Amino acid sequence: MRYVIGVDVGGTFTDVVGVDDEGNEHLAKAASTPEDQSLGVMQGLANLAAALRLTLAELLDSTVRIVHGTTVATNALLERRGARAAMLTTEGHRDVIAMREGLKPARYDLRLPAPAPLIPRRLRLPVRERLRPDGRVEIPLDMASLDAAIATLRAAEVEAVAICFLHSWADPRHEHAAAARVRAALPGAYVTCSADVLPQIKEYERFSTAAVNAYVGPPVARYLRRLEERLHEAGCHAPVFVILSHGGVSPIAEAARLAAGTALSGPAGGVAAAVALARRGLGAPARHIVTFDMGGTSTDIALVTDGAAALGRGREVGGERIALDSLDIITLGAGGGSIAHLGPGGTLQVGPRSAGARPGPACYGRGGTEPTVTDANLVLGYLDPASFLGGAQRLDEAAAWAAVGRLASTLGLAPEEAALGIHRLVNARMADGVRVATVRRGVDPRGATLLAFGGAAGLHASAVARDLGMARVAVPLFAAGLSAWGMLQTELRVETARSVLGAEGLPEDAALAALFAGLEEEARVRLAGWHGGEIAVSRAADMRYGEQVFEVTVPLDGVPATRAALCAAFHARHRALFTYDLPGEEVVLVTARAAARGLLPAPPRRPAGATLPGAALGERRCLLEGGARRLPVYAFEALAAGQAIAGPAIVESATTTVLLLPGDAARMRAEGWLEISLGAA
Repeated sequence: MRYVIGVDVGGTFTDVVGVDDEGNEHLAKAASTPEDQSLGVMQGLANLAAALRLTLAELLDSTVRIVHGTTVATNALLERRGARAAMLTTEGHRDVIAMREGLKPARYDLRLPAPAPLIPRRLRLPVRERLRPDGRVEIPLDMASLDAAIATLRAAEVEAVAICFLHSWADPRHEHAAAARVRAALPGAYVTCSADVLPQIKEYERFSTAAVNAYVGPPVARYLRRLEERLHEAGCHAPVFVILSHGGVSPIAEAARLAAGTALSGPAGGVAAAVALARRGLGAPARHIVTFDMGGTSTDIALVTDGAAALGRGREVGGERIALDSLDIITLGAGGGSIAHLGPGGTLQVGPRSAGARPGPACYGRGGTEPTVTDANLVLGYLDPASFLGGAQRLDEAAAWAAVGRLASTLGLAPEEAALGIHRLVNARMADGVRVATVRRGVDPRGATLLAFGGAAGLHASAVARDLGMARVAVPLFAAGLSAWGMLQTELRVETARSVLGAEGLPEDAALAALFAGLEEEARVRLAGWHGGEIAVSRAADMRYGEQVFEVTVPLDGVPATRAALCAAFHARHRALFTYDLPGEEVVLVTARAAARGLLPAPPRRPAGATLPGAALGERRCLLEGGARRLPVYAFEALAAGQAIAGPAIVESATTTVLLLPGDAARMRAEGWLEISLGAA
């Protein structure tokens, strides 16, 4: 038997999903180990092997592919624990990343301090050189100036260097020459060129992305190297891929080179899973699926329309701009481990601070004392303390009641009342996140399907959907490990781009054809170095009207590379996004793009559901909005395809629990998810 394995490192748990040749899916979990994520990954693999009655060496020997999502880059940015990084830049431009386009996060806050740049000014060193916007050399690269800067970097013992020269998107020769000299002088340093990370105009975005790449590159590279070594020592000879922020995957070496592209690595797996499930009919007949991935420390929300996920550019992680393509994911500091506390005005608040993996919620019995969402759900009766993680870990009810009780006493409430308030508040926060993902993008959530996954989402999905007026929720049988499973549905991906601003808004037809053909060939060649199978190529372009400041990304698959065709595609895209277009205005092509995708074989999948309908296992007392009730409890894995359950009820598996509210009607689908039609709010 052969296996493909997906690994998703979360803030609390590391999920490992293995799929065999026959389509059987197996999930194992292990506590995440923030100090060294590879330890949690190896423990998760060992737990998966034990569940399959194999040794770890036997499992890894029969594994043909591992796809991994990591939060090393994200954590480095959020916690400011990246490398000691420096920047070499064109003389007179060392403050580009500090000025940040002249904008503030809160523009009317006169007392707001300026954000501290990732790279301090004393390590942003000027080098005498200058290119013009068309790539012509204005000032040759001055080697004496460069050597003086390198000597300063050597004395400062920097770990990483970002090389960011003006207009290097037009010609990278100066950056590449400087990089070669830096590598020779500082052989152990991580060196990155802005023209290799983001070869396009807009100095702040390019400089910021390169600075992030230098800052997170060393910890990401060290982690991936350590993981690769541990896997090899344990007997793994299969290729290991890393999922990137745009939802595609790359080999470890490429992920280490473009470390900034892993900043949204983990959440991307959930969106990939939603796209794969949409192809199997989830969401139909509705066009939209809203992903609702609630884990231990955060909730990730995204929109999938007509089976495709939206890509964005210019995301900020930890306050730093990363202008690489990434899935349009909204992240909230609301998860099972989010801590409930009193705000400055004495009001109840939940998150964004989390108990994390260690100590975790109070009920985990690892020393946590502050009340969390998980503790509140246990107090409300929604969780069975004896069956958590399939009985592998017993929850400490007394600790949960004590933690929630201390908060309740300050509010003058009973513990159950405070727990219900925590539950309501976190639901309201997550509903607001769904509104941002839908309403602010012109989509009415009432016609969408809410896809709830992650270990904690099933307890909150019905209430969140009701708040939004949604009528349909889907909870996969593999909800707790869906992000890891989604990583197995992805493809290898290489992106190329080139900014082409000139005197005319659009180049002539022959130049356009040559431009896109060159980008496609570059993407194919790079991808062919990792992948010997089938390759598909797509095109896109960043375009705007002549007087506009911001561009619109226009998909160009099937569109001829001619001026007339690009103009028509841009007008149609602008009209679809903003309800109007301006046919008489000049159209400007800013950046041409191509992406090469290497298609990986998707693992097979067997129909889900038991042969015979599963009866209720018993009842459990739960506190709902209308008061305490005894709810029937069903085993998720024992539900037969087509079996119906009327709410209120609880459906639980070893790794997730689903709360059906009064009026909900659930039906188990053979495709592998529980489909819930919601009652009136």
